[in-house]
Amino acid sequence: MARILLVEDDAILSETLVELLEDEGYNLTLAQSANEALEATYSNEFELMLLDVNIPDQNGFELLQMLRSSGNTTPSIFLTSLNDIASLSRGFEVGADDYIKKPFDFDELIIRIQALLRKSFNAKNNEIKYNSLLYKISTNELLDAGRLVQFAPQEQKLLSLLFKRIDETITKQELLHELDSVNESSEGALRVYITKLRKAGLEIQTIKGTGYRLVKA
Repeated sequence: MARILLVEDDAILSETLVELLEDEGYNLTLAQSANEALEATYSNEFELMLLDVNIPDQNGFELLQMLRSSGNTTPSIFLTSLNDIASLSRGFEVGADDYIKKPFDFDELIIRIQALLRKSFNAKNNEIKYNSLLYKISTNELLDAGRLVQFAPQEQKLLSLLFKRIDETITKQELLHELDSVNESSEGALRVYITKLRKAGLEIQTIKGTGYRLVKA
């Protein structure tokens, strides 16, 4: 049952949407202002957010921009009567995944919700949360608060292997084989690469006389 945050201050519309979406099997939390929405996101995790633009405290654009800046990546759809191109552009600029103009057809809303939840589910299966970091499996990328952490090619190879075998001890020989490096200075270079990965926030243990282990978060 997907958990949805609905941010809407129109009492009649919000009541209707809560009833209809709950009938579809969704778990709804209603916030009628930006402050209520922020409070809800601090204490709950949601699979989707439905946001009006004209709400008390801050407008919906400012609300989503603040959430995205704090690292909140929850898929979001704007539901708004604003139908000009500038508003549409602003909605996507601050991080919206979709934008539906009021009045809208409820069946269309359900279709868009289902499509976005499927997309999000597939993306999550391609991700590993590691403390405050996010590792993308398919692209072998490490993100910190949504920003890509830059690594050299050899560090990138180690990153992939460590996450493939997270919480396992990997021998130095295996790591060096991954790097295609077998000369005498290779172990020193390996230590340098491991140090760089640690500085990025990865908890990598040294297993004395054996190798290294990326500790499970």
